[in-house]
Amino acid sequence: MIVAFDFDGTLADTYSCIGEAFKRTLERRCRWLPGKGLWAKLLTKIELQFERPTFGRHKRKSKPPFFLRTKFFEKWFEERAKLTKPIDDSPELLKKLKEHGHIVISFSAEDFIDGMKARRLKEMGIYDLFDDVIVFGRELTIDEAFRLVREKYGDEVFIWVDDKPWRFIGHGDENTEYVWYYFPFTAKFVEKNRERLTLLPHLHVIRDLWSIFDVIERVKTERSS
Repeated sequence: MIVAFDFDGTLADTYSCIGEAFKRTLERRCRWLPGKGLWAKLLTKIELQFERPTFGRHKRKSKPPFFLRTKFFEKWFEERAKLTKPIDDSPELLKKLKEHGHIVISFSAEDFIDGMKARRLKEMGIYDLFDDVIVFGRELTIDEAFRLVREKYGDEVFIWVDDKPWRFIGHGDENTEYVWYYFPFTAKFVEKNRERLTLLPHLHVIRDLWSIFDVIERVKTERSS
């Protein structure tokens, strides 16, 4: 099977460190600025607005506003990467999936800074654990990224793991199994719109990444019957 993982909030907790990353960035690049702690809190609130879901509207390429593509935000991403912690020993999980013969892909959205997603995967030491790294949002839409997977790896079962299930809506095909990893920070958005998930066939919900092996076994049983 093809097992594809989102990064932020799925393989790594990159959210709880947002405020500290802003504080460190301000200390390094804006030493003259008073009240850095308060500025860090304000920037954190602004950043979290970009994390809010858009259910079923991921159809186009997007380019972030110019102020998010500055050296300041590049430094912030670098600090955020240093503070990032893996979820559920995800590096070991990726290794086990490959040992079981699965194709393991990083399938996630690009950051504000070109190439930053790959840099963050490398910072966490997991970039080379993937058979492929596919990034959508800037150069590719989700649909184009999905078609690229099919062109490269064929029509076998695609297990898509993401903490942001609103990305699933309207994407994939009959051989796609959708796995919502229940990460508390992003799950709060879904709980307000849970009825939208009824649009998804083959939806699985897990609260521990290692439960992906249970999903794989269940899918094998259901699809062979």
